[in-house]
Amino acid sequence: MRITWIHPEPQMTGGTKVVTIYAKRLMERGHQVVILTTPRRPPSAHARLRALVRERRWLPRPRRGPSHLDGSGIDHRVVESGRITDRDVPDGDVVIATWWETAEPVAALSPSKGAKAYLVADYGAPGMALEDIVPTWRLPMHLMTIAPWLVALIREQVGDVRVDLIPNSVDPREFHAPERGRCKVPTVGFNYRELWIKGPDLVLEAFRMARERVLDLRLLTYGPAAPRRLRALPDGMSFQLLPSNDELRGIYAGCDAWLFASRREGFGLQILEAMACRTPVIATPAGAAPELIAARGGGIVVKPEDPADMARAIERFCTMDELEWRKLSTAALETTRDYTWDDATDRLEAALRAATGRTG
Repeated sequence: MRITWIHPEPQMTGGTKVVTIYAKRLMERGHQVVILTTPRRPPSAHARLRALVRERRWLPRPRRGPSHLDGSGIDHRVVESGRITDRDVPDGDVVIATWWETAEPVAALSPSKGAKAYLVADYGAPGMALEDIVPTWRLPMHLMTIAPWLVALIREQVGDVRVDLIPNSVDPREFHAPERGRCKVPTVGFNYRELWIKGPDLVLEAFRMARERVLDLRLLTYGPAAPRRLRALPDGMSFQLLPSNDELRGIYAGCDAWLFASRREGFGLQILEAMACRTPVIATPAGAAPELIAARGGGIVVKPEDPADMARAIERFCTMDELEWRKLSTAALETTRDYTWDDATDRLEAALRAATGRTG
């Protein structure tokens, strides 16, 4: 098939990472793949005000930075005008929108550009509201999404429509670790991003509270941008900017527990990455966390908006009996074996063939 992906400005985020993985795997299977991206538009005044009221933060103007597409070998084209039209998109068999702001332009493309599909991969970006997104789910496009809760939300909002579930996955060649016990120095980790929806305030408060009971507790963090107040990081916390895959694997594998504190999330790819490195997860009930943790018991779901509950979980994971921790670690690893990119790509191919009306 000739497949075109329409994606917003690529970044070092899970959404861009997933699109890059799929594009490369589809190319390996003999498909012709193009990714078109647009520069991020400055947030509207309405979005800025909404983020200020709901998230207590002012949205900055977007700046270009590194992305998972860099050096990928994929045919990546930037539409500098920011408006996707027929002249930008090659003729093909299927064209895929990956973000709610790309859905309407994709739906408006001529039939020669291919059947229209829409991978609903997130609900939780700054300035984003459900009332903005729901109309895009009603467009005449083949819907796909990444987590059961999103399937349920889409059907709740637009009726009993077909939505193909294609869960995110993890590559054990990239994320792995030898069997181990608890860390000699109690350690937890977190993907630190200064976005209210990612819950950095919850993690820092939980860490502060847990450190009152676990005095030598450490917090390993990483992210795509340095904290605005590096010197104000709490004692025991370290931050690494844009770690390589090898470095990220070491961060995951260097923790007794991984903290996932999102208030809203599409999936939560870092949960599977940490689990693949044999690290149990302490998570809020966002994204795919409830299903992933319930599958084998490789972690615990804590109450939302409750740093004290997360602190209690941190203390437990960092002080529990060695044999109990190893059981959680094994359960975390076993969970990831249900989520492979080969299976996910099979599902994606089947969905795209359904979108085009093909059966083989």
